[in-house]
Amino acid sequence: MRAMIVGAGLGARLQPLTALRPKPALPVGGVPLVAYTLAWLHAHGVREVAINVHHLPEVLEATARRHCPPGMELRFSREQTLLDTGGGIARVASFLRESDPCVLVSGDMLMDADLSALVALHRERGDALTMLLREEPRMRDFGSIGVDAAGRVRRIATRLDLGGEARAGLYTWVNVVSPRAFDSMPERDRFNHLDDWIAPLLVAGARDICGELDLPCRWEPVGTLHEYLRANLTPPELSYLAHLHPPHAPRAAREGEVVVGAGAHLAPEASLKRAVVWDGERVPDDVQASDGVFAGGRFHSIGSNQQPREDPREDGAK
Repeated sequence: MRAMIVGAGLGARLQPLTALRPKPALPVGGVPLVAYTLAWLHAHGVREVAINVHHLPEVLEATARRHCPPGMELRFSREQTLLDTGGGIARVASFLRESDPCVLVSGDMLMDADLSALVALHRERGDALTMLLREEPRMRDFGSIGVDAAGRVRRIATRLDLGGEARAGLYTWVNVVSPRAFDSMPERDRFNHLDDWIAPLLVAGARDICGELDLPCRWEPVGTLHEYLRANLTPPELSYLAHLHPPHAPRAAREGEVVVGAGAHLAPEASLKRAVVWDGERVPDDVQASDGVFAGGRFHSIGSNQQPREDPREDGAK
């Protein structure tokens, strides 16, 4: 089975961290985000993965290769200009459509769900596209997808509403896609996958685009500084950690409320609270700080009261 990790975004809400590393290469618990996604996909039988890259492409490519599980093959799609989510997918559609089905996932989250079960449900129903949805309060921040009693998508956030909605869930950015779905992609380079590809199909009467709400999953977004700090300090339990590669690579240590990356050093008089120290960093004695990240030789304050997702339309269904 083949998959694509959508990872070409600039990570603007994660600045200044993404000035140092692209978003999927940011460490959570000392392990790059992309390593978790590769391990999860590998645990469910995915053996070929495409990753689109744009910002600091060499860094992301090297990181993905270093953490690629044995037996998994990677390919990269370099975007000289950003093609938006749909355009990035379309650029590797010929690769993806040779897998029946394939999987499309975002590169800025920690996800744990029974992907094999989701693929089995997709095949059993004969759908063109199945979205993994999650019922939870954060729908108000990220937007939601509404489905009818049969699970067919009827609403996309506030931008499309065809009526007949019975349930709704947060869009986790996990999609199982059959080859025929790619036949209906817009014939242009840059477009959004929900608004410009999926929504027109629904308006035209497609009944094989569904959302799955009953599959349990753990989902933590890592798209803002606030979310990044939370993912490090209160990481979710993940079932596939044995698939992380390399298996014996040094990871971050937990020192109270501080996550300290491999090879990092805190001077005796330094004082950090609720903080992340990246691998290899040297924290000097004069650093007295909290709620932030020490990276690139300095402390970047996040602030415990920062509101996540100041512009939520850039992610999820909004």
